[in-house]
Amino acid sequence: MISLVDLTAQYHSIKEEIDSAVLSTLESGHFILGPQVVKFEESIAVYLGVKHAIGLASGTDALVLALRALNIGTGDEVIIPAYTFFATAGTVMSVGAQPVFVDVDPQSYQIDVSKIRSAITPKTKAIIPVHLYGHPAEMNPILEIARENNLKVIEDNAQGLGAEYLGKKTGSFGDIACLSFFPTKNLGAFGDAGMVVTNDPLLAERMRMLRTHGWKKKYYSEEVGYNSRLDALQAAILQAKFPHLDSWNEKRRELAQRYNEKLGSSGIVIPVEREWGKHVYHLYIVRSEKRDALQAFLKQKGIASEVYYPLPPHLATPCRKLGYKEGDFPHAEKASRETFALPLYPELPLSQQDEVVDTVKEFFEK
Repeated sequence: MISLVDLTAQYHSIKEEIDSAVLSTLESGHFILGPQVVKFEESIAVYLGVKHAIGLASGTDALVLALRALNIGTGDEVIIPAYTFFATAGTVMSVGAQPVFVDVDPQSYQIDVSKIRSAITPKTKAIIPVHLYGHPAEMNPILEIARENNLKVIEDNAQGLGAEYLGKKTGSFGDIACLSFFPTKNLGAFGDAGMVVTNDPLLAERMRMLRTHGWKKKYYSEEVGYNSRLDALQAAILQAKFPHLDSWNEKRRELAQRYNEKLGSSGIVIPVEREWGKHVYHLYIVRSEKRDALQAFLKQKGIASEVYYPLPPHLATPCRKLGYKEGDFPHAEKASRETFALPLYPELPLSQQDEVVDTVKEFFEK
C-alpha cells in the first residue's frame, strides 16, 4: 500500500531529537504551558516575523478565540471562501456570527478577491482568507478591501505554514492569523495543537486571557474564557521538528514539481502556483471529471488518495438555515466534485511516486 502520508517515516528520520524532547519534558514536570510552550511560541513568532504567538489546543480553537478576541458575535457577518474545510464556517457560526461565502478561483482554489466587495454588508466585520492546501491567498487586495471597509482580517493559515505571498510569510499579514499543528500538517504535533499570531499587543493579551478562563491573574476571571492551552509535550515535539520545516517544505515542492512534470500530459489537471506565491503543498491536489473512477482504480492498485473536501461548506447541513443552495458557488462546487489528493509527504520514496504516476497514466490510457 502506498500511503497518502506516512507519519512514522518522519518520526524515524529524527527519532533521537523527538525522543529527547519528550523525555526532557517528562522529567521537567511542566505539562501545561510553561517554558517549552514559551520557547516554541518565540520560535514561530520569529519565523513569521510577528511580535506575538499564543499556543492553543487546536487550530479550530485558534479560529474561535480569534473571532472572540475581535468581538465578533451575534448579528455579525464574516466573509469566507466557499471552498474550505468546514471549520472555517463552523467557527464563525459557533460564536453566533454568520458566514458569508464567496466563490474561489478555479485554479488556485483561493478566495476570488474580485467577488469580495459585493459580499460586504453593514453587518460585515471580518474577512477570513484561507491559504488552502499550502497556496497563499492574494493578500494585498484583501487587505485593501478590509482597510476601505474597516474590516478585520483573520488569516486561516492552518495549511500554509512556510508559504509566501510576494516574498513574505503567510500568517504575517492579517490582524491575527490562526495555525494548526494537527499531525498531518507540514509541521505536525503528536496530537491536536494550534496557535494564533499577531502584531497587536492588546489582541495578544486578550488571547492569553481567553485561552485560560479569562484570567490575567490566576483564578481571577475577568471574562468568560476557555480552556485551550498548548500542551508542553506537544510544544517540545514541535520545537524539535521546527528546524526541519523549511527543508521538509522544499522537499514537498520538489516532489510536487516532479509530479507536475510527469503528470502534465496524463489527462489529469495538476495544481498551479501563482507568480506572486510560494506553495508549500500541504496537499498535492489534482482534479478530474472522472475522479471517482480514478480513485477506485488507484485503490485497486494499492494507492491511497483522499477527497478534500467532498461537500463545500455552504451545502453542509449546519448551513442550510443560511439559505444557500446548489449552484450558488459553481467553482467551489465543481472543485468539490473533481478534486482529490495524491500521496505527497517529504519522505515519499521516488519509486512509490513513480508508481503513482504510472497508475494514473494507465487509467487514462485505458
